[in-house]
Amino acid sequence: MNTAASVTPSLDALYRAHRERVFRLCRLLLADADEAADAVHDVFLRVERAFRVAPPDDWPAWITRVTVNTCRDRRRSGWWRWWRRKGVELDADETPGPTATPEHEAVRRQEHRRVWAALRRLPARQRDVFVLRHLEGFATDDVAATLGIAPGSVKRHLFRAVHALRRALGEP
Repeated sequence: MNTAASVTPSLDALYRAHRERVFRLCRLLLADADEAADAVHDVFLRVERAFRVAPPDDWPAWITRVTVNTCRDRRRSGWWRWWRRKGVELDADETPGPTATPEHEAVRRQEHRRVWAALRRLPARQRDVFVLRHLEGFATDDVAATLGIAPGSVKRHLFRAVHALRRALGEP
């Protein structure tokens, strides 16, 4: 007897269900849209391999873990270190709001750059924890399971990340 939980979704269904979330997570962790798009391809290549070999019980959690690991691998690569040394700036969202004046748009882009720069200066583990907890909405235990660390470590990294971001952005 097959239950809904034991039925493996198709590759196409997995891609459609998770592509946007995986791209958003890669974009946040890698801070570059082109690099994030490449990482998404890597993630779904791994999904395809797992689909054929040994499908996991919990696809969303597994895909998140693979996404974080893929981004971590890219950050460790020699190319990534070269890119960071060159100081390539993040691309700001180029779509202005419908009622944006040039002044508002300039302020928005400046704030956008400040936030991204502050996020980029965080150590990788703090950035991973902050993104998963606050931007992706994971529970502390889920972040711990995804990153393979203790919940206490998640809380410590999160505390440090929030304080570093507040200092960098000039908040009390």
